[in-house]
Amino acid sequence: MPDTKTKRAFVALEPLKPLLPALVVACALLALWFAWSGWQQQRDGGRRATVEQSRDQAVQAIATALASEHKRFADKLADPAFNSAVASGENARAAELLAAGWPGASKPAVLAPQLDEDYAALPDGSYGRLAALEAALVEGKPVSWVVRDGDASRLALAAPVGDEERARAVALVLLPLQRITGPVDAVALPGDGYLALRQGRQSLVERGDASLAGGAEALAAAVPGSNLRVAAGIPYPAFAPFGLGALACFIAAGVFALLALLAWRGPRLLARRRSGALDESDEGSSQTLGESMSDDSLAAPATESVPLAAAAAAVAPVILDREIFRAYDIRGIVGKSLDVGVAERIGHAIGSVMHEAGQREIVVGRDGRLSGPDMLEGLITGLRKAGRDVIDIGLAPTPLVYFGAYHLKAGSCVSVTGSHNPPDYNGFKIVIDGETLSGDAITGLYARIAEGRLHVADSEGALEQRDINDDYVQRVATDIQIDRPLKVVVDAGNGVAGELGPAVLQAIGAEVVPLYCEIDGNFPNHHPDPSEPHNLADLIQMVDRLDADLGIAFDGDGDRLGVVTRDGHNIFPDRLLMLFAADVLERNPGAQIIFDVKCTGRLPGYVLRHGGSPLMWKTGHSLVKAKMRETGAELAGEMSGHFFFKERWYGFDDGIYSAARLLEILAAQPGRPSDVLDALPDGVSTPEIKVDAPGGDPHAFVERFVGEADFDGARLSTIDGLRVDWPDGWGLVRASNTTPVLVMRFDADSNEAMARITGTFREQLLALDPDLQLPF
Repeated sequence: MPDTKTKRAFVALEPLKPLLPALVVACALLALWFAWSGWQQQRDGGRRATVEQSRDQAVQAIATALASEHKRFADKLADPAFNSAVASGENARAAELLAAGWPGASKPAVLAPQLDEDYAALPDGSYGRLAALEAALVEGKPVSWVVRDGDASRLALAAPVGDEERARAVALVLLPLQRITGPVDAVALPGDGYLALRQGRQSLVERGDASLAGGAEALAAAVPGSNLRVAAGIPYPAFAPFGLGALACFIAAGVFALLALLAWRGPRLLARRRSGALDESDEGSSQTLGESMSDDSLAAPATESVPLAAAAAAVAPVILDREIFRAYDIRGIVGKSLDVGVAERIGHAIGSVMHEAGQREIVVGRDGRLSGPDMLEGLITGLRKAGRDVIDIGLAPTPLVYFGAYHLKAGSCVSVTGSHNPPDYNGFKIVIDGETLSGDAITGLYARIAEGRLHVADSEGALEQRDINDDYVQRVATDIQIDRPLKVVVDAGNGVAGELGPAVLQAIGAEVVPLYCEIDGNFPNHHPDPSEPHNLADLIQMVDRLDADLGIAFDGDGDRLGVVTRDGHNIFPDRLLMLFAADVLERNPGAQIIFDVKCTGRLPGYVLRHGGSPLMWKTGHSLVKAKMRETGAELAGEMSGHFFFKERWYGFDDGIYSAARLLEILAAQPGRPSDVLDALPDGVSTPEIKVDAPGGDPHAFVERFVGEADFDGARLSTIDGLRVDWPDGWGLVRASNTTPVLVMRFDADSNEAMARITGTFREQLLALDPDLQLPF
């Protein structure tokens, strides 16, 4: 018989009996929900794996086909008879030899490297053919390119002919497009998947569910040795409860199923064991649910409840590095301080801030980095977990993401980009309710994640894919049409502006020659940072070769602009800002013009002479935008190449729109654009000088420098680092907010003044740290 204590326990638990049926039902339903979610995710994982396998098979087959054709091409170019014909100037004979015995080869050509005939044939000629020929000459190696040939598309192979020092000619041959589209048609593909072979924005062949085309770039894979890629799409994956994976969902289902069983059978079995009434025959007996619930001896077990959060604990912890939360964006190294889990937490934090601000919709996009699809996927998951509705515009320059926030009336956006950093970096530029996050707002996201202050919505937010490229092009083109055609070479450094930038400049009436405009997250030709003069060398050479009016360079995410003239001069952004300011002030007398601490000392006087109000401010795109909102400035610019037009635009930094405004100004003035730009006030100045910071901490060093340096008789400014102004020049030392370096710049009226200023700074810097490696 049960003892007195057991009886008392059963009596105490008696009031809980009515709750047990509901507990059993709730646990059973949760078990079914988690099991169904696990099965859905397992199915989605299998579908994704199948589509990715098909994509990889297509990529490999295309790469193999291209390699085979390139080998045949190389054999033709190495043929003695072919080279003899080229050496003798018999280009027509060389072209015949090029296609002889090559199945499917058509329209062979061997041309002089100046390509005069092809240029003369424009606009009726083939821009694609010309682009292939120019690419072969610039890269100095064979290239493959899909071009239009009448009403059809063909695969063009082009290569320089001659030694490494100088090309005597350039050869081209067209092949059937089937050589590279066939592998896409041949691979197996599930009925609900999607594959496409793409070059730039053009899909050369598509298979499967075309409704997935908009988001297919997330699973795109490049074809090695070409500017082609195979994009892949699958239906959006099933909802993952609490972010749990399939295995964790199955485990949670088992836990809740066990709880349901215990709530049903456990109390009776426990009561019988304690009363001594349970024997071996009882253990083997069965009882219906109704009998169990109607049994007078049933009592609730005295156990602690298991919250749903316990199931979520099965997810591996995410290590968050505080250092990636910087002054005006979030940026880190993928695989070290950034991964999908970190991106999800960041998205969840952003969504939580939006929830508190009453903001529902947000636009997201990414640059061309290889880690972009994973980072974007994690970001979207976190935003939707917070109940935010996400509009994914896919592969997009940062200015296009900003534009999307206005155009789609979302008010908030995130650009997933590593900007001009090396390929293994990535990051997030964030706008919430029209305000670009910086400073405490950025570090506040870290604190929110670390403290667990993350809003979890009752239901996840919606996801929509949109393509707004054409909307952006049309918006710029309706604002700007240049008075006369200008020929410009555009170097995107293989960054994400490589498609949209040329399209915009063509739409406003410019003749555009693309250079390194194929989007490639490896940045194979040069680093996409136009503030570094050596990155402009190829652009300068191309402008000279083509006798173009101007060279335009964009950084990795398209929000910065670099400019070179026909004469090979690099027009620093602070001088470009003078030109922009004079133009804006013609229509807005007295307007405020903001510039950062790295800009030339001649800029304030130039703005004043044109009737404006100059204001120097801190470096950083988000800091400048905040100051523009505060002051109502019509224009701002930074030495790094960020330009912010409020007049006729939206006030965000946009390298593509800035390039269009520049062409508008230059086309409206007579004479060569080079002459207009060279006439801007100039002196002796350095580009940005970057020096590794002692101990990797530039902020600590600059703080010491501000406190200990002695520049007697000069005017000091500590807005951002230490800027020291003399009547004939100035110098600056500040801490970079994106990399562990000291940023310096010097500007003077003469070489003698420059030598004195740099010498003074060198003495002061080495007095603080003799081991500094100073390049001046």
